[in-house]
Amino acid sequence: MDFKNSTAEKTTITRNTGEMEANTQNIYESIVIMAKRSNQLSVELKEELTSKLAEFASSTDNLEEVFENREQIEISRFYEKLPKTVAIAMQELLNDNIYARKPESKEEE
Repeated sequence: MDFKNSTAEKTTITRNTGEMEANTQNIYESIVIMAKRSNQLSVELKEELTSKLAEFASSTDNLEEVFENREQIEISRFYEKLPKTVAIAMQELLNDNIYARKPESKEEE
């Protein structure tokens, strides 16, 4: 996922719940789908950030030597300014970019 090109809102806005439940016909099911997608995005984002910050990791664990790396600070600020993963998941749901598979329920005999 390219987080840089996300069109999700960076601030809180009021949403029409009717638009969210249009895909699933159930608002609770839509919320569960958004939550699961948000968790996927969060893991992906954390892995990406961790891999970028690992480049700046120091091999010595000396408390006296604290380095403030300007590039590391800029990377952290960039990721802080990104939209929240819930907002990205909500935008994907509204744009029909999420595929949700519903397991078939077995009828009891």
